[in-house]
Amino acid sequence: MNFKSLCCCIVVLGSASLANAQQPLQQPLQSSTQIVVVTTPDWSTVEGQLRRYERTQPNQRWRPVGRPITVVVGKNGLGWGTGVMPADNPATRGPQDPVKKEGDGKSPAGIFRLSSAFGYAAQPPQGWKMPYINLTPSVECVDDPASHFYNRVIDRASVTPDWHSSERMSQAGEGYRWGAVVDHNANPAVPRSGSCVFLHIWAGRGVGTAGCTAMPMEQLEPILAWLGPAGNPLLVQLPQSQYRKLRRPWHLPTLPKS
Repeated sequence: MNFKSLCCCIVVLGSASLANAQQPLQQPLQSSTQIVVVTTPDWSTVEGQLRRYERTQPNQRWRPVGRPITVVVGKNGLGWGTGVMPADNPATRGPQDPVKKEGDGKSPAGIFRLSSAFGYAAQPPQGWKMPYINLTPSVECVDDPASHFYNRVIDRASVTPDWHSSERMSQAGEGYRWGAVVDHNANPAVPRSGSCVFLHIWAGRGVGTAGCTAMPMEQLEPILAWLGPAGNPLLVQLPQSQYRKLRRPWHLPTLPKS
């Protein structure tokens, strides 16, 4: 597998499911105390900035955590995806805005839950708090839209496989040594709307992914250690112009001027 063609994921291993992954929120950040904010200069740019924010209680002001870092998104930029906000909301999506589809090389724009961490190690590092998926050789992310397991990270030994296309995640090299599941197009997964979206380790600056958000390992590891299910962590991912437009209605933090 060529690392540059890596995809990214949405539903957790085996019988676990994201029962509330696609329940839209009237105010999408109302129950979260941890957010990861990724912005890009426009829809087509590969490099962007990642910032972390936290607060003690919902409805408090967001406080920055750490320093901004450089990340890469899809090799073809961003396109609206489906997360805690509907992808077809006319108040959000402009008529000319791109929309994410299977195989389009775009990372999803919007707000998405971060549900699990994953890695090659049998156990996560001490202190990590997120549910953890050990990427054994039989763990795959299904990207076949015709499969009943589409857009799921699944252990093929636990089911009767019905797919003809998937990512064998343990064969992804350094890219998936550590990562986190981004709940895009989950519960239910709509065929051909995009699958296998993760935060993971990059191949280098300017090297876009097949639809994930990637960064250096030494900067990803503190993020994974910081995330915790009690904070209902979310990924907010938008081009800068859309972020400015939606900051007030979505109650997003004000970003520093670049």
